[in-house]
Amino acid sequence: MQFFNDLLNNRLLLAAFFGWLSAQILKTIIYVLVNKEFNAERLTGDGGMPSSHSATVMALVTSAFYYFGAGSFEFAISGVLALIVMHDAMGVRRETGIQAKVINNMMDWFQELDSDIPVEERLKEFVGHTPLQVLFGAILGIVVGIIVCNLS
Repeated sequence: MQFFNDLLNNRLLLAAFFGWLSAQILKTIIYVLVNKEFNAERLTGDGGMPSSHSATVMALVTSAFYYFGAGSFEFAISGVLALIVMHDAMGVRRETGIQAKVINNMMDWFQELDSDIPVEERLKEFVGHTPLQVLFGAILGIVVGIIVCNLS
């Protein structure tokens, strides 16, 4: 029971969680405003504006800085993790989404040519982020981290 109590009182984990949650909610709202339809997958899915990956790790970095300072082990580890996560979101994962879009278009084209070709499950196209989505996720994470740290 103490384990769960410790988890629920861990300000770094709370900041990271609320960074992720706020980004997912904003991402869903933005999706609805742009596309005029609700997609429940946006509440937990990857990709989109703002980057929940960036918001999560930057809320973690911000809270590590707040509680332990810039010279701490916690800040160093969370900072390196944040750089890796945000770089990956803009790089490999973004390219994966672009490739998925191309493959989905090819599947549609082949289906039009021969309807006997079985249609496989479409690949997810929302997996990565543009640099702007990562930037806004990072800013959101910093703001959420500051709010969570100042509420304690």
